[in-house]
Amino acid sequence: MQTLEIERVVAVEEQNWWYQERRRIIAEQLRRLGAPGRAVDIGAAGGGNTRVLLEHGWEAVAVDMSETAVDFARSRGVDACQGDACDLPLPSGSVDFAMALDVLEHVHDDRAAAAEMARVLRSGGAGFVTVPCDMALWSAHDVALGHVRRYTRASLREVLEGAGLRVEEMWSWNVLLRPVVRVRRRKATGCDLEELSPLTNAVLRSIVAVERHLPVKSLPGVSLMARVRRL
Repeated sequence: MQTLEIERVVAVEEQNWWYQERRRIIAEQLRRLGAPGRAVDIGAAGGGNTRVLLEHGWEAVAVDMSETAVDFARSRGVDACQGDACDLPLPSGSVDFAMALDVLEHVHDDRAAAAEMARVLRSGGAGFVTVPCDMALWSAHDVALGHVRRYTRASLREVLEGAGLRVEEMWSWNVLLRPVVRVRRRKATGCDLEELSPLTNAVLRSIVAVERHLPVKSLPGVSLMARVRRL
């Protein structure tokens, strides 16, 4: 992610519906794991998601290849270091939980990045991965963010399982808003992340919140989420 995009994310993520709801999902995944341990947030940008780990008692480090991202994370009280997703600066088997949220789509060799996640996880350790899905949604937004690809369920599973990670569950997210996103992305000329009015933000978050209670996880969405386990 480029410096400008990192700055844009840091500026809006605390109030933005998308980030707020995704952090609720991160917290939900952490509660499933029980007692906290050591964790790494791969491609952490400004460390906003890493703070969710810290809030739940995890000893967490944020890793990002951008010096700007590392500086932002440290300014927010997050332990952060510079490093490539394909060459993490961590010993093998040193963490209990690893997450890579919207990271693999930026990496040309996504198999190497998934293998690095597997390497730093202890045997039986857990992971959480999110990616944008479906090349039918490809747009100038993806280009502006430096995406290499969007994923299908099959292609994401192949990458994760090929790295020695067992996929425990995979599901779609942002299903209800997919039609809106598709229309918006067709008109996009660049990144569509922007500050929203409080009313618009509240409406969008309410729609995504409703999705939690509906049987739509198997339908096409905007993102894919996967809970994995190191073999």
